[in-house]
Amino acid sequence: MRKHFLILLGTRPEAIKLFPVINRLKAEKNKDVAFTVCATAQHRELLDQVLKLAKVVPEFDLNVMTVNQTLDNLTGRLLAQIGEVLEKVKPTRVIVQGDTATAMTGALASYYHRIPVSHVEAGLRSGDIFAPWPEEVNRKIVGSIADQHFAPTERA
Repeated sequence: MRKHFLILLGTRPEAIKLFPVINRLKAEKNKDVAFTVCATAQHRELLDQVLKLAKVVPEFDLNVMTVNQTLDNLTGRLLAQIGEVLEKVKPTRVIVQGDTATAMTGALASYYHRIPVSHVEAGLRSGDIFAPWPEEVNRKIVGSIADQHFAPTERA
């Protein structure tokens, strides 16, 4: 069975931490493995700096960033647009990183489409849903959906 990974990133930290995954998949010569990069551009300028340095050109660029965006509006746009990408790409697995709105909505959209999720930098918890806000809740949502958890520390 052919594996097709959709890698979602929207912020500079996501891009930095997912580049080793992207580079490993680029090096994979196996015809049974493919990948697609989708940038949400949750943080446009900071993301673009890193993408340029790493010479990564996403196949999809959702360009969701707006001036003075609210979390609820951002989340709604991300959920709808990521869902459209999932319909087009039909990946066998989605890879998200960290605790951003991109990671959380990517996991949720994947759940709605019954696509398994891998969570890079999983397991970090503060125990307080308001600190850091909204990242702690984003982590909890992704953690409850993902079936693969790649934790950065023993404690996590």
